[in-house]
Amino acid sequence: MSQSATRRTLDLIKLMADHPSGLTLSDACTALAISKSITHRLLALLADHGFVRQDAQSGRYGLTLKLTLLGLRHYAGSGINDVSQPILDRLALATGELARLAIVEDEGLVWVAKAQGARFGLRYDPDTGQHCVLHATATGKAWLATLPEAEALRIVAATGFKTPARFSPNVARSVDQFRDVLRQTRARGYGIAMEEGEPGTAAVAATVRASAEALAPAVATLSVAGPVTRFAPQRQEIFARELFAAAEELSAIWPIRSPLRTQEISGGVAADAPEREAIQHVA
Repeated sequence: MSQSATRRTLDLIKLMADHPSGLTLSDACTALAISKSITHRLLALLADHGFVRQDAQSGRYGLTLKLTLLGLRHYAGSGINDVSQPILDRLALATGELARLAIVEDEGLVWVAKAQGARFGLRYDPDTGQHCVLHATATGKAWLATLPEAEALRIVAATGFKTPARFSPNVARSVDQFRDVLRQTRARGYGIAMEEGEPGTAAVAATVRASAEALAPAVATLSVAGPVTRFAPQRQEIFARELFAAAEELSAIWPIRSPLRTQEISGGVAADAPEREAIQHVA
């Protein structure tokens, strides 16, 4: 398959993932700006390999669960859930709010795990598997604040500051506004979102590093979220302390390491001191 066909196939998969109710052939052609003959061939290829199914009555094409199962196999193999879920459970219990883990993926963040700490009253409990809206979430702010300012602003600017309609209007709408948000986040040391995402909700977030090294890259975030009425400034500081402790614990045992680092930990060929130091820096 040519690079062009491969790219179109991946674009088609991503498009269909955003339409769980399925798409017609015409819908897919229009969205991707490619001909019906090419789109039909790509859909047929995906169907032959079990990734796509066509409904016999409506004719709409939809993804099967094969990609989901592959993703779950990869996620289980990464070890993230094994080490993070107990930490999320303790964080949720300590704060009495929803605790969530988001993973850095390319130039974004994806929610992957959660634990609910609210046992009564108002609860905030969104689905996992969604991408974070970087400029409108405590999670996005916390991660971007770890990057050089120019890089962080480039990443957000590339999103066009697109915000879901259900979100509050209390969000940054320009690079200049978000620059101020970043500087406030860096000064504070953690991310805050007060009625910026879902109406009536608030969140506090801290970053998880790839190792216990202070300058290791941020690979994930931990956050707590709930009704804004339970996020007064004093409680925000309490939440931040709990988040820092949980993030430090998770950073120390973060399961995803470079292949060389993994080999060293598992008893493979040991690196000498300079190499070991370099591996720890990039792990």
